[in-house]
Amino acid sequence: MLAAATPVVRLGMLNLRPFQRWLIGRHLSAKTQKYTLVKVTTSSDRASHFQCLGVFLWAPRAETQRGGSSADVGWASAFTNCEESTVYGTAYKALLEHLGLNKTDVPKIHLQPYFMDPPDEVYVDLYVTSIIDVNEKAQSLSTQVKMMTAWFNNMGWQYDQFCGIEGIPAKKDMFWTPDIIIKESIKTDFGTKESPYIQLLWWELSVSVDILALTTACKMDLYRFPFDTQICKITLHSAVLTIEELTIDPFSDNKNITQESKEFFQAQGEWELLSIDASKSNATLLDDLQDLLIYKITIKRRPLLYVINIIIPVFFFLVLDVMSFFIDASGADKLSFKVTLLLSISVLLLILNDTLPSTADKIPLIGIYCSVIFSLIGISILETILVSFLLTKGAEKRSVETTAATSAGDDVVRDLQSPSDTVRVQNGVQRSLCWTRAARIIDVTFLVLYTITIIVFLTMLGKSWISY
Repeated sequence: MLAAATPVVRLGMLNLRPFQRWLIGRHLSAKTQKYTLVKVTTSSDRASHFQCLGVFLWAPRAETQRGGSSADVGWASAFTNCEESTVYGTAYKALLEHLGLNKTDVPKIHLQPYFMDPPDEVYVDLYVTSIIDVNEKAQSLSTQVKMMTAWFNNMGWQYDQFCGIEGIPAKKDMFWTPDIIIKESIKTDFGTKESPYIQLLWWELSVSVDILALTTACKMDLYRFPFDTQICKITLHSAVLTIEELTIDPFSDNKNITQESKEFFQAQGEWELLSIDASKSNATLLDDLQDLLIYKITIKRRPLLYVINIIIPVFFFLVLDVMSFFIDASGADKLSFKVTLLLSISVLLLILNDTLPSTADKIPLIGIYCSVIFSLIGISILETILVSFLLTKGAEKRSVETTAATSAGDDVVRDLQSPSDTVRVQNGVQRSLCWTRAARIIDVTFLVLYTITIIVFLTMLGKSWISY
């Protein structure tokens, strides 16, 4: 049985998740070699360990307590009547003095809390609170994130000896803090004013929480734009420390990070947050390995805006072009109408040019969609010009031959012995009818092929857009 003065780390405090309690327990048991896992089963144990029945907790090993009393291991004496503000304030000051925080010239406060074997472990949680901007041309992602960093130090106390004070804020510049940087960072700012404090917990844990506005590089695949899903990485690593000196691990599992990020998520703009997945990796720094913690942020675009502003108008222009085949081709209205449609699509292509990057490995499907429809309407204009030319040619022949036939009819009485003029008039009328018939056949044949081409193209494009 452990003595009543035994300092105990309650793993249930602060509503830690099972995974977080496991990490802390592993650190206290395997790393510091100062704690052992015990279970409270009797009321006497509960009184000894200040715990409820039937719960696990961490307490110092017997060899760390040799010598007897709590004073031998550095614990202060207990305070009474902590409900009084003066007593609580005295306990708070005593705790600061016990930790050495009332002095600013203590060198050990600034040192990294090395345990050497294994290396120092830093735990990080990264929550995405909003997606500020996604720049497709610059291939960058701007987000606001909440970053919680925790690491173990050598400054602990027995909370019941200081009026139950379990955590205190302390100035950040008095302590060693992990030199964690973001590999993909283009620009990193604090979303709010940087907090000058960190939180010290009584079981030798330091916690820092920062709100950061990040602009990070993100290689995007825009082939299915605007029905695309992007995966952007945020890689955390130490600036100078190797894997033998410092490791970075996630403080929570992927499911909890994703769920809490969605709860924190404020902006409901163009992008939807799907998931955040953390994974470990290594990198080489001057022939030494560094520990990496990679967060993969998966986001999905809401395509409604682009469907309404680009896809539907272009499709509507294509339908109008098909319906224009029923306009009389003998006039100039049909040709001018088609040219207007072509100019309208060119305006939409300019809008796409401002959105899509010019260095994409593959042409996005929406670019293929607009370009092919632009080309089809251009071919349709050429066909309209050809048909108009044939109809005009036939009309000119018919006009000439009609004038000649009228003149021949007036002279038929004077010249009954010249039937060749009548035959020539009839041949001219037949040639004009041939021009007109050829124009009609070309127009109808092109309309059928044009419609089949459109159906096949849209079907194949739709399958690629959905199944890619």
